[in-house]
Amino acid sequence: MKIDRGRVGEKSAPVSYTYGWKDVVVYALGVGAKLDELDYLFEKDGPRVLPTFAVVPAWSALEAASASTGADPTMLLHGEHKIRLHRPIPPRGEVYTIAEVTGIYDKGKGALVTIHAETVDDEGDPVCENWFAAFVRGAGGFGGDRGAEAVRADPPDGRAPDFAMTERTLPEQAALYRLSGDLNPLHISPEFARRSGFDRPILHGLCTYGYAGRAVLRHACGGDASRLRSFAARFAGVVFPGDALTTEGWRVEPGRWVLRTKTQDGRIVLANSVAETT
Repeated sequence: MKIDRGRVGEKSAPVSYTYGWKDVVVYALGVGAKLDELDYLFEKDGPRVLPTFAVVPAWSALEAASASTGADPTMLLHGEHKIRLHRPIPPRGEVYTIAEVTGIYDKGKGALVTIHAETVDDEGDPVCENWFAAFVRGAGGFGGDRGAEAVRADPPDGRAPDFAMTERTLPEQAALYRLSGDLNPLHISPEFARRSGFDRPILHGLCTYGYAGRAVLRHACGGDASRLRSFAARFAGVVFPGDALTTEGWRVEPGRWVLRTKTQDGRIVLANSVAETT
């Protein structure tokens, strides 16, 4: 499979996304919000918006930019994701996202495709940014630049985390999360999952990311969404609906947290995770 490296530097036309309070609440439920987070679930005087909702309005633009490279979606693994918030996301409105393919790198057995997306409101003021990195299996070996090595963000050696938050996902978690726009059948169809090498559908990486984001919001931001500036993570392992997720956080300097998320059997599923807060 050949990747179109000519797409690097190409920007999409603005992709619009109109949403209301129900979209915000469905997302919050999709990433595990509970009744003790009622401000994110109740439309009265809101609702407030989880910072990781930033992935939702940009998703269509990110998918289209990835597809423009010729990447086979059945061979694509979402490897890393980062959001940056310019301000709290309003609970309703219309926003516009422009996505740019920023790099296509030769990793030998596959290609790494990186995309940056900027989302603005209807007056052109920035709301949030997304950075998306995907490994496309079988698309490497074209002799191109390998790209920079990933920057590691490991927890401090020998130090207990400053917080740990454990929650069990629902067996229906992927079915619920996909209502926010990621309709990949890998997360709902047992037959498709088996063809992809799994014995059952797996949870979206960005659903796990949302669970971790809620842990950061509660423990590193005191529940105040306006305090989260950015959140980056590498998808390091598979999560199945029904798994328990534990997110641990270490404050390594003022406004900077190193995180990791693991399942009930100790498998690390989010690594190289960093949150910036105020």
